[in-house]
Amino acid sequence: MGIENEMKQPKKDIMFRSKLPDIYIPKHLPLHSYCFENLAELGSRPCLINAPTGKIYTYYDVELTARRVASGLNKLGIQQGDVIMVLLPNCPEFVFAFLGASFRGAITTAANPFFTPAEIAKQAKASNAKLLITQACYYEKVKDLDVKLMFVDSHPEGHLHFSELAHADENEMAEVKINPDDVVALPYSSGTTGLPKGVMLTHKGLVTSIAQQVDGDNPNLYFHTEDVILCVLPLFHIYSLNSVLLCGLRAKAAILLMPKFEINGLLGLVQKYKVSIAPVVPPIVLAIAKSTDLDNYDLSSIRVLKSGGAPLGKELEHTLRAKFPKAKLGQGYGMTEAGPVLTMCLTFAKEPIDGKPGACGTVVRNAEMKIVDPETDNSLPRNQPGEICIRGDQIMKGYLNDPEATERTIDKEGWLHSGDIGYIDEDDELFIVDRLKELIKYKGFQVAPAELESLLLSHPSISDVAVVPMKDEAAGEVPVAFVVRSNDHIDTTEDEIKQFISKQVVFYKRISRVFFIDAIPKSPSGKILRKDLRAKLATGVPN
Repeated sequence: MGIENEMKQPKKDIMFRSKLPDIYIPKHLPLHSYCFENLAELGSRPCLINAPTGKIYTYYDVELTARRVASGLNKLGIQQGDVIMVLLPNCPEFVFAFLGASFRGAITTAANPFFTPAEIAKQAKASNAKLLITQACYYEKVKDLDVKLMFVDSHPEGHLHFSELAHADENEMAEVKINPDDVVALPYSSGTTGLPKGVMLTHKGLVTSIAQQVDGDNPNLYFHTEDVILCVLPLFHIYSLNSVLLCGLRAKAAILLMPKFEINGLLGLVQKYKVSIAPVVPPIVLAIAKSTDLDNYDLSSIRVLKSGGAPLGKELEHTLRAKFPKAKLGQGYGMTEAGPVLTMCLTFAKEPIDGKPGACGTVVRNAEMKIVDPETDNSLPRNQPGEICIRGDQIMKGYLNDPEATERTIDKEGWLHSGDIGYIDEDDELFIVDRLKELIKYKGFQVAPAELESLLLSHPSISDVAVVPMKDEAAGEVPVAFVVRSNDHIDTTEDEIKQFISKQVVFYKRISRVFFIDAIPKSPSGKILRKDLRAKLATGVPN
């Protein structure tokens, strides 16, 4: 009986928590109410700065316009729970549309403007979007969609203009009762494997994630009210939407919207607006490290450099520290499904804790983390690598219309399995060492091998294929394809296959190299042995 009782005992997890104490999080508030909770204190403080025009919008301007947009959405027939799609670069209209949808109780799905028409159509259909807000330059990409089109600039005849939302009467805004578990954002992610899926992020989840970063007795770990935050990372990516825009709003800082990255333009904006917070990704760090023009600009206003989206190598980290010796530098780690932040560096806290080179911080507050053995699912102690798992109110509600994928990612105990391999050291610092999941990270963007493999298999010359990542100095990783040619097409060339893919996908999903091979290595169950192909690349003998 004693042995039976012992066997029935649930396994005890080894869990890790933040070095900082948990905080009160107002999870009952809708996202927009939380971001503007202190509106009365803000007065005419700058909220958004539109870099191309220099126009400044105060907090009152932004909140009022968002309520007008909500009223306008209601007049257009957008109901609570409906999805609007935003296909825009960083601009004020992106912010107004997202916050206005939140006020309306609607959901925003944002897409990369560089997507092909097929990729845009796929996301619009999968999300069941009722309205698409974009710029006139993307008209050819979206003109055939079965969805209402709205343009923020000059608009083709017969289509809506954003002014119909921005100039609506805010007093006619429909009253909605928002449940904390209602979805407010629907970014698309490939998760740990497979094709892109809609990640359901709720009001409660995003409020929790933002609070973990900027609220509490040790407040504004990254941002201060006087800060000017550079927003060059695309707002259609959850890193920028959450950790730049929404955290900036909650911290009452000014947010400088830059629509695209260009190194000298960025340096000029830092000097002009005295940018103090610069959230970046490794490719931007690399561009800064290689720039010969740094001495031509006054960059002394920068006090925080925050890197995320992909691991920042130790050499790049050292280079950046040397170029900005007075600035605090730290890495974070996140994934869309986690809302997105799992760990953050505490270098920026009121009582700073300096991180270690290569580390990506400690687990966020009000959450639990564990490291599990991928084979046994048993939790592991410090300094032993395993799959990183996190649990807390900030994680996604699930994948849209895909309960099976949701169950594969979030277990019955509420743990979200990241698909990344890492370990936690004796100082609670997390180090990422490998990836279980198949995703390729190009400059922080996700590339799903399964998506490219499906397209490649539609080519008549290809009988089998596998796509894996290859290291790249500028991008971090690029997708490469191992291709088995069909017997009737042995003369098919690498360029032909690369061009076939480039016409169908956004630039960062394009195949960098094609290696022809006699057979794709597979397990007895038919699963591609990607590690064998990565090993071929590592030896420099892919064929």
